[in-house]
Amino acid sequence: MPRFEGATRVVEVGVGRRPAVALALADRGVEVLTTDLVERAVPEPLGFARDDITAPTRSLYAGADWLYALHCPPELQRPLATLAASVEAACAFSTLGGDPALVPAIPERLGETTLFVVDDGAVEAARSGSGESP
Repeated sequence: MPRFEGATRVVEVGVGRRPAVALALADRGVEVLTTDLVERAVPEPLGFARDDITAPTRSLYAGADWLYALHCPPELQRPLATLAASVEAACAFSTLGGDPALVPAIPERLGETTLFVVDDGAVEAARSGSGESP
């Protein structure tokens, strides 16, 4: 969570049934919206919105400092990174263990987990057609 230092609003994409990280951020005074494909009950003070990252409701993510996803499958990394770049938010994700990062990202070890921080410059270049595809 040191990576999110200074953030005032974040969105956890695909919260599932594990809101612990979102709750820890909320305990630090960060406004946290969680999203998932299916309706999820999340504890206060977390917000929740049903949304599909492959066809997102962009207004849900506008104004976020960070978008992040835990255990992000490979097929959702690109939509996550592209959405984050489009709303000018930083982006990070962890994978399902052995899955590689398929978008340009800098790996950071956090205990037993690797957090991939998306290289938003590379994602933005790909969006504008002036660089390699992430």
